[in-house]
Amino acid sequence: MKAITAIGIGGAFVLLLLAVIMEGGNPMSFINIPAGLIVIGGTMAATVASTRMSNAKLSIKAVVLALKGQELDVAGAADKMVKLAEKARRDGLLALEDDVDALGDDFAKKGVQLVVDGADSDLVRAILHSEVDGMAERHAQVAKILSTAGGFAPTLGVLGTVMSLVHVLENLDSPGSLGHSIAGAFVATLYGVGSANLLFLPIANKLKELSADELSYREMTLEAVLSIQAGDNPRMLREKLETFLPPDRRGAATVATLPTPAGEAVEDREDEKAAAA
Repeated sequence: MKAITAIGIGGAFVLLLLAVIMEGGNPMSFINIPAGLIVIGGTMAATVASTRMSNAKLSIKAVVLALKGQELDVAGAADKMVKLAEKARRDGLLALEDDVDALGDDFAKKGVQLVVDGADSDLVRAILHSEVDGMAERHAQVAKILSTAGGFAPTLGVLGTVMSLVHVLENLDSPGSLGHSIAGAFVATLYGVGSANLLFLPIANKLKELSADELSYREMTLEAVLSIQAGDNPRMLREKLETFLPPDRRGAATVATLPTPAGEAVEDREDEKAAAA
C-alpha cells in the first residue's frame, strides 16, 4: 500500500486521541499555541539552521513523497530490459536507439544511450555508478534532515516545559490556577516527544527505505545495461535481474519470445549449457 506511512501516522494520533477520551480527558486541553510555537517552530528553525536551504526545500518534497508512498515497477523494468536484450541480439545495439525514449526512466535512458553511442563498458559502468552514488548521497542528506528534527523536538519540548514552569513559579500567589498552569507546561514535552516519535523519525525511516528500494532498482538497471552491451543471453539476463526481486514477485513479468534465427537459437542453448556447467 502506497500511503502506509500516512495511514500509520494518522492511526497513531487517532489512538492517542481515543486514549485521552477513554480516560475522561478533554482533547481541547492539549491545544497549546505557545507550546506549539516553541516546539514545532523551534524545531523547524533549528533544523533549517543545521543544513543548506536547497536541502531544506528538498525535504518538503521528500515528506510529501514519504506520505504518498512510491512503488517502483521493478518487474516491469526487468521485462523492458530483457526485450531490449533480445532486440539487440537480433538487430544489433544501434537498433535500440528507437527504444530509448520509450523507457521512461532517465537513468535507464542514459545507460542505453551510452551503449548505443558505443561507449566503452568501463566508461558506462563508471558514469552510471557515479549517478547511483550521487543519488544515494542526496537521499541520505534529506533523510538526515528529518532525523535531525526528530532529535531537536524532544529537547525543545523540555525547553518549553521549563519556560512554562518558570512562569508558574512566578505566580505562586494564585494557587487556584497552579494545576491548570502546570498541566499546560507539560504539553510542550508532549508535543516534542510526540512529534519526534510519531512524525519526524517515522518519515525519516520511510525515506531511508524508499532510497534503498531505488538504489536496488538502479543497480538492477545498471546490470541490465551492461549485460545488453555485452550481448548476454536474454534468458540468462532475466535470471540475473530476478535476483533483485522479492521471491514472491519473481516470474511476475513475462516476455513474449521474439523470433530468433536458427543459428542464434543454437547459440542460446550453448550459452545456457555453459552457464549451467
